[in-house]
Amino acid sequence: MRKTHLIGRRAALGGMASAGALSAGALAVGALAATGRPAFSQGLTKVTFGTDWLAQAEHGGFYQAVATGLYAKAGLDVTIRQGGPQANVAQNIAAGVVDFQMGSEAFFPLSFVQEKIPVTTVAAYFQKNPRVLISHPGQGNDTLEQIKGKPVMISASARTGYWAWLKSRYSYTDDQIRPYTFNMAPFLADKKAVQQGFITSEPYSIEQEGKIKPHLILIADHGFESYSTMVHAQVKTVRERPKLVQAFVDASIEGWYSYIYGDPKPGNDLILKENREMTQDRLANSITMMKQYGIVDSGDSLTLGVGAMTEARWGAFVTSIKDTGLYPADIDWKQAFTLEFVNKRHAIDMRK
Repeated sequence: MRKTHLIGRRAALGGMASAGALSAGALAVGALAATGRPAFSQGLTKVTFGTDWLAQAEHGGFYQAVATGLYAKAGLDVTIRQGGPQANVAQNIAAGVVDFQMGSEAFFPLSFVQEKIPVTTVAAYFQKNPRVLISHPGQGNDTLEQIKGKPVMISASARTGYWAWLKSRYSYTDDQIRPYTFNMAPFLADKKAVQQGFITSEPYSIEQEGKIKPHLILIADHGFESYSTMVHAQVKTVRERPKLVQAFVDASIEGWYSYIYGDPKPGNDLILKENREMTQDRLANSITMMKQYGIVDSGDSLTLGVGAMTEARWGAFVTSIKDTGLYPADIDWKQAFTLEFVNKRHAIDMRK
């Protein structure tokens, strides 16, 4: 397996640690402990959690759990370590820099299995992957089938992610690829342009900058079975400290229910404090899109609870990418996850 599969993604797999990190114990910005290891302080177990990008609504449930004391109630002093464009989150969790790490696509844990890195997935807080292809309205690029053979702006890391799935499922080719630099200007300048994005992010920027409402294709609604906003932990932590893992998973579930169905202001206030480039309007839009498209709560989570995963869903994803050549046919994909901590309908009554 190519190492770039683990280290080359944007929001999916990368993130540079911020100068500070947010602690549930103090509800304020504080420095990450040098070791990053759990320790006891004032009766709470210290835990570090790494996100996959700068603070945003897509991390809202975790910040909500900090802000409303849900982690503290579970006996945890959780420090959230922001991601960003440069860091290698695979190294962060594999080396124990963080105790739990966010990941954005199911390719990530499968690569851990392929490369024999003892890390597994303990929960998936997004039932739908928020990746979209974005086009101008009325240009004949309204379906995945119509985009076949046409130029598409994608990031370099996408080649070993969802683009590989599109090639396998919809016969896309690498000849279609054009570079995507996370700048909306090329898309706005060309009405025939198609680009990648997250349903909670780029469409809002396009509307604000270009004053147009783009056409969106959420690939999760077209057979892309990858979970998103997954939480990964070392296998050693899962085996030796299952109560710690359960406490973090459960409190995070409560945080997401509170953020999506309750008042998100506590979490948003912390996000705004951590990421000075974030705005209230962008947060509100992201929450609206997550609700509208069932990103957090849909499918299996409606009956099993937020954070749900199933073996059938993982199996369907592995089957859907078997022709991509990314993994051997005999990969032991069941090592990529554990269902020990989810599917218990925990806090499901918080849904309104």
